[in-house]
Amino acid sequence: MTTPFPFTAVVGQDDLRLALLLNAVSPSVGGVLVRGEKGTAKSTAVRALTSLLPKVAVVPGCRFSCDPASPDPGCPDGPHEGGGGGTSRPARMVELPVGASEDRLVGALDIERALAEGVKAFEPGLLAAAHRGILYVDEVNLLHDHLVDLLLDAAAMGASYVEREGVSVRHAARFLLVGTMNPEEGELRPQLLDRFGLTVEVAASREPDQRVEVVRRRLAYDDDPAGFAARWADEEAAVRQRVVAARELLPSVRLGDAALRQIAATCAAFEVDGMRADIVMARTATALAAWAGRTDVLAEDVRQAALLALPHRRRRNPFDAPGLDEDKLDQTLEEFAGDDDPDPDGDGGGPGGGGGQPEPDEGPADDGAGAAPPEAGEGEPAPGGAGEQSPVRAAEPFRTKVLSVPGIGEGSAGRRSRARTEHGRTTGARRPEGALTKLHLAATVRAAAPHQRARGRSGRGLVVRRDDLRQATREGREGNLVLFVVDASGSMAARQRMSAVKGAVLSLLLDAYQRRDKVGLVTFRGSAAEVALPPTSSVDAAAARLESLPTGGRTPLSAGLLKAHDVLRVERLRDPARRALVVVVTDGRATGGPEPVALAARAARLFAAEGIASVVVDCESGPVRLGLAGQLAGELGGTAVTLDELRADSIAGLVKDVQRRAA
Repeated sequence: MTTPFPFTAVVGQDDLRLALLLNAVSPSVGGVLVRGEKGTAKSTAVRALTSLLPKVAVVPGCRFSCDPASPDPGCPDGPHEGGGGGTSRPARMVELPVGASEDRLVGALDIERALAEGVKAFEPGLLAAAHRGILYVDEVNLLHDHLVDLLLDAAAMGASYVEREGVSVRHAARFLLVGTMNPEEGELRPQLLDRFGLTVEVAASREPDQRVEVVRRRLAYDDDPAGFAARWADEEAAVRQRVVAARELLPSVRLGDAALRQIAATCAAFEVDGMRADIVMARTATALAAWAGRTDVLAEDVRQAALLALPHRRRRNPFDAPGLDEDKLDQTLEEFAGDDDPDPDGDGGGPGGGGGQPEPDEGPADDGAGAAPPEAGEGEPAPGGAGEQSPVRAAEPFRTKVLSVPGIGEGSAGRRSRARTEHGRTTGARRPEGALTKLHLAATVRAAAPHQRARGRSGRGLVVRRDDLRQATREGREGNLVLFVVDASGSMAARQRMSAVKGAVLSLLLDAYQRRDKVGLVTFRGSAAEVALPPTSSVDAAAARLESLPTGGRTPLSAGLLKAHDVLRVERLRDPARRALVVVVTDGRATGGPEPVALAARAARLFAAEGIASVVVDCESGPVRLGLAGQLAGELGGTAVTLDELRADSIAGLVKDVQRRAA
């Protein structure tokens, strides 16, 4: 594989290389997702795969890469005669940019010619170009939802459908899906995550000698790319020949009943959803045997297949770290080993497959050790007299009510607030500004109808001019910036509520992940506020910061609000179209400094003056309540909800919703 980077210099690159080669041997494995930090040669390794793939036989002149041995009967460039002569070309790797339009991905119909001339003029998109090749998406986790939906449909059906105002085009679209991503920038939608057959994690080596070799090879490549490639040509040719040999051997590989039982038992033991994991593991184990030059699948193939196919499928929510307990995997494989798949060494533990030892699924419980030293003279003392408590665990997350920004925005596509978007329900029509993308047929006909006699219409067709065309205006949903402002003072900790508060914020973070929002975290306690997490698409990072959040000290509410206001001001300069939703989690108390209550009120009125949407999650508890959080919500120009009302299934929340609708 020609690359200026040695695989040994990046932890996990050996697994990445193997996963890519297995897909080259057996494309039915289903592609690869590469997760890792920036600068680890993820894209370099993926782009090197194309040189190892065999050439593809295609029908001459077909824009959809039909196989001459069995052409697609519904090909838009067809019909093609089966069994005819063809030409061969190198396998393609087509890159899908994160900011691509829907038309660029699936293709575009020429609406003007379709209306005026009645012809079906279709320009193929990237899905057609990737047919029988590789579709590569860099930063796949940043891909817009409407493009993800199209990818899911094409991957599930092996075909792409384009429907526009009664004009329909279908073509085959079977491709190897390869994606790379940096988890710090946000996670991938579960539906698309499951479509990747294998996943690997990569990270840069911390060994100085290996890092030196990376720099040396990179400089050598920059100085003489052709000479550098020539130095590795023999090794690349040997790998290519091995791929071809493994492809030829693949149909002869036998997947025995014992290996199948191990695969099924492993998927059941790790509680993966559905049956796709079993199928992917079976195909991967078969490809591993063929790559090794064997015709029988062994336990070592099943084990390696599990390490590649299961880590991303056993996550239950976006806050779970991907990974696999290898001790548990070895015990499962040993327990279900059969006679037709012997263990060559038999040194993996005692009799009975581990003797029922408990699995190390979770670390030791948090006993509160390691607390930070107390801060003297701050707020209400925590139990035991300390001014600060060690971080507490968050309560179990729950499904929250939908919080949204009022009005209609024009931000990035998402699932939270109403917005004018390219996708959604049609609400009206306007003259197109530039290229026509979404035709409003009825409005176009109404605009053209009065001019038919003046244009000399004599036949059945409608005479349509450019000025008659109308663009459909659509309303969908946008993603917002959800900025959490969390009270971490002693008044929260003293009442043993921080676990419930963290659980509520964690629930809102999960909701933000599902609705494709950006999130940020501001905390305040003691005498100041801090930005615990600048606005980001990674809810994982926000959850980690929340989990380690200590409590204690006074309640500088005004400092927290002013810090949040400053964060929003900077973010508006970076992304002016994205609207913000501020979620203040507090009991409403304000202490510390001169006139803390008046300062907090003045800070809150800044949000109201600028029309920033806000919600106050009231954490006050006990038989006597002061209602300070409700007063704060009034100053912010927002609404207040209690922790109970935040739950989607809360009776109180349902009653409040009914009362609001009645009013």
